[in-house]
Amino acid sequence: MWIKFFNLFAKITGWLLQWFCFRTKVYYEDKSVQGRHIKGRAIIVSNHTSVYDYAVMMFVFITRTLRYQMAEILFEKKGLRTLLRWLGGIYVNRNNHDLSFVRKSVDILDAGGVVGVFPEGRLPRKGEESPLPFASSVTYIALQSGAPIIPVYTNGSYFCKKRARVIIGKPIAADELADSSLTEKENLQQITEKIRERIKELGKELDEKTKKS
Repeated sequence: MWIKFFNLFAKITGWLLQWFCFRTKVYYEDKSVQGRHIKGRAIIVSNHTSVYDYAVMMFVFITRTLRYQMAEILFEKKGLRTLLRWLGGIYVNRNNHDLSFVRKSVDILDAGGVVGVFPEGRLPRKGEESPLPFASSVTYIALQSGAPIIPVYTNGSYFCKKRARVIIGKPIAADELADSSLTEKENLQQITEKIRERIKELGKELDEKTKKS
């Protein structure tokens, strides 16, 4: 409960600052199907452009408490570690095989919460294809929990004259993408790639909508 209260406090006190920093304009694949308000449990899956992506998503989906998976490097400084824990961050250690973040994510979803994931695992380096390949753990979490995936694409235009632009896609049911002729591992890989391709498509759609606006 205290995580919800702290998130509410952060949104109230940070709203004006984030508006000046991002000035986010939100687009939709189909607003009648999925808008900024999330009903029930869900997994937000987005491309990763900056450490500020989380802050942008917090205000895009302002009516819900987002429990984001966060890399171990963000928890190295005591002050930031405390802040992220108060915000409900899910600790992910990319340097070992500790999969406790998977169980934690499923538990949050089973309780009706919203989990956020940047499945690229890190920021793309200059010259790399973006988005990077996705970790299949996001698909495993979706299949285990039965929660829908809400695909999102952000252009990462923060702290500049251009506005940040985000597009929200229609929810994806991971189990509907499964192929009974494939093994579990093959299904995880195939579904994960389909989710990645869907987000890439949203990026192209955002470009088209931006040109028209």
